[in-house]
Amino acid sequence: MTSPKIAVIGGSGIYDIDGLENAAWNTVDTPWGAPSDAILTGSLDGTEMAFLPRHGRGHIHSPTTVPYRANIDALKRIGCTDLISVSACGSFREDMAPGDFVIVDQFIDRTIAREKSFFGTGCVAHVSVAHPTCPRLSDACETAARASGITVHKGGTYLAMEGPQFSTLAESKMYRESWGADVIGMTNMPEAKLAREAELCYASVAMITDYDSWHPDHGEVDVTQIIATLMGNAEKGRDLVRRLPALLGADRTPCPHGCDRALDHAILTAPEARDPALVAKLDAVAGRILA
Repeated sequence: MTSPKIAVIGGSGIYDIDGLENAAWNTVDTPWGAPSDAILTGSLDGTEMAFLPRHGRGHIHSPTTVPYRANIDALKRIGCTDLISVSACGSFREDMAPGDFVIVDQFIDRTIAREKSFFGTGCVAHVSVAHPTCPRLSDACETAARASGITVHKGGTYLAMEGPQFSTLAESKMYRESWGADVIGMTNMPEAKLAREAELCYASVAMITDYDSWHPDHGEVDVTQIIATLMGNAEKGRDLVRRLPALLGADRTPCPHGCDRALDHAILTAPEARDPALVAKLDAVAGRILA
């Protein structure tokens, strides 16, 4: 049994955590480059917390240029055990309206220009992402959302697109009607895959800002309207985060779904054939297995 350290990666509109005690911004170096920003650390109701603005303060990173590997490595490196992703998204469902939250449990990855794994030539690994989010952590996020008075939908498929442009009408209709996606965003992939490789429990809280472009009564995505909805969602998101320490408790047992043991049988490269340079870079992510 260990003490949890809860990490939050905040998307558009969420750039800090309210109420942190002993709050400080800390620079963390990683073998994968610099994270999106310094990491805000502190405690909330006696639980250690870490916050990383995904796009950097001032929103300097596009969805494609976010340093996903460095972000996940940095959070693992400072001892985080649980990771909640908070991000803006569009909706493909009439009943998932702007202002609602969705606790995502599946992804369709349509990103094409991002490094998606810590592993590669010299140390090959295959982790399962059949169920890419942690049910225990997702349940806590749902409970926190309902306690905050948020209209929340439990379960949904998130279509991750490359961006930075929004979808064409044809794409929006295809994702909704043929592919069965529920929401669309630009940042949860490869973030969720990398969190699994780093053996972090991961939950995705998607905050709906618009109906993408499929909806006949709403037309194309309007950035002005998105920003207005985003500001309201951001306060709801911060309130959700404030409730998580009490829900997750002071003691953390091993994940009942195995997220924290994802690498147990994942690495295929024989020890004598592993690239020492790559193994060294994996010290935080996979040190439990490779040490």
